[in-house]
Amino acid sequence: MKTLTAENVLDALRVVRDPDLHKDIVALNFVKEVKIDGNALSFSIELTTPSCPVRDELKAEAEKAIRSTIANVGKVEIAMTSNVTSRQSVQKSPLLTGVKNTIAVASGKGGVGKSTVAVNLAVALAKDGATVGLIDCDVYGPSIPLMFNINDKPKLHNQKLQPLEKYGVKVMSIGFLVDPMQAVIWRGPMASGAVRQFMSDVEWGDLDYLIFDMPPGTGDIQLTLVQQIPLTGAVIVTTPQEISLADARKGLMMFNKVNVPILGIIENMSYFICSHCGNRENIFDAGGGAKASKELGVPFLGEIPIDTNIRIGGDVGRPIVEADPKSPQSKIISQIARNLAAQISIKNLSQPPGSSIEISLGTEH
Repeated sequence: MKTLTAENVLDALRVVRDPDLHKDIVALNFVKEVKIDGNALSFSIELTTPSCPVRDELKAEAEKAIRSTIANVGKVEIAMTSNVTSRQSVQKSPLLTGVKNTIAVASGKGGVGKSTVAVNLAVALAKDGATVGLIDCDVYGPSIPLMFNINDKPKLHNQKLQPLEKYGVKVMSIGFLVDPMQAVIWRGPMASGAVRQFMSDVEWGDLDYLIFDMPPGTGDIQLTLVQQIPLTGAVIVTTPQEISLADARKGLMMFNKVNVPILGIIENMSYFICSHCGNRENIFDAGGGAKASKELGVPFLGEIPIDTNIRIGGDVGRPIVEADPKSPQSKIISQIARNLAAQISIKNLSQPPGSSIEISLGTEH
């Protein structure tokens, strides 16, 4: 057994490995502020996200490593902190300078519950301690005002719009600026311009994650987004049936063509649990999302069931992860949000320093 010194503490902690980053926590520079007072020890483990899905396991493994290696250790205090990583790229955008990560939540077709997924992911990340923003990019059918139950108008300060905030998430949508009873009848460039203004003319401040709730398909708005900023990555939402998966593959290929990393696939409406008998019904088939992720070589972040309470949360403007955080459905979504945060960290830390992203899509007209 070794004596209690800072050097021996670090040596002991080298056996504790981050399962996603495949390195030990000392090599990753996670261990901070090692302090020794007699036989008492304290230090912090600074993770790459407050939503780390294995934070409790890492803490337990760290204490076990200390006690099994170092003699006569008394009290061990381990503070679990976080400092969200950002994508390292030489291509910097003048937009969103305080935003560490930008994530597009997309789908190849409508009707897969993409906005429901985006809203719940944003709230789940915020509840875990991250600073989060959400842009509603569906100019023609904005649903975010309803799903957050926000009826206010954004205020102007220093020539910039101030995003509205609810459930710990900063939010912006065209639905805050136009009469909800009026249809937005714009050509593609006008819709794209609105999304561009949500990035340039809104005071987002410092955010760990800014989520873009994309419209269906692979059109003008998607192309505008990837031209304006270097996206950290995209999440593809699908349902299990083959027609949805076929369109999801097209959306995924679009992001691949413009060098946007795919952070994973989320399968929504995966199954239904009968409230009377408890049986699982695979209404839209089963396993399609996991199969597609394996075929395409991208992570599978998880599957979300069909559930009345998820639908009600969207209708009344109180997402289920906020309304009933202890429900099985909320726990599933929260775990998916943590899986997403882990994939963001993996992408950020695995990108070679100084690498750039080349995007060539021609000129917008």
